[in-house]
Amino acid sequence: MNDQEALDELEETLAELRQENTTVPIIVEGAKDAAALRILEMPGEVIRFNKGQSVSDFCDMVASSHQRIILLTDWDWRGGRLCLSIKKHLENRVGCIVKYREVFAKRCPCRTVEGMPTWLQTLRKKVQGE
Repeated sequence: MNDQEALDELEETLAELRQENTTVPIIVEGAKDAAALRILEMPGEVIRFNKGQSVSDFCDMVASSHQRIILLTDWDWRGGRLCLSIKKHLENRVGCIVKYREVFAKRCPCRTVEGMPTWLQTLRKKVQGE
């Protein structure tokens, strides 16, 4: 896949994520991840995982107010483990959407949500020939 195709796929995925985020909240790991999603123009609710809270307590809080969520933890080892843990704790209570995380993990050389805006900017410049 060349840079233009990668950029097109990422832009399309981001557009789908923006649309879905109008009704479904996104769960991220921290404040910098939430800020990155605002830069990427996510219009809806973004929920930060509170590191002072257990995964079980966090999931109970999420399950009490949401039927579906989008999991967008970092695509490094730690983010992968957190994603699996949250998904397991929400099983049979809340629908967990992980397809966006999977696309970004495959197409973004950066390993974090917070690195996405910079990476997309770099890729756009590369495609435009700057």
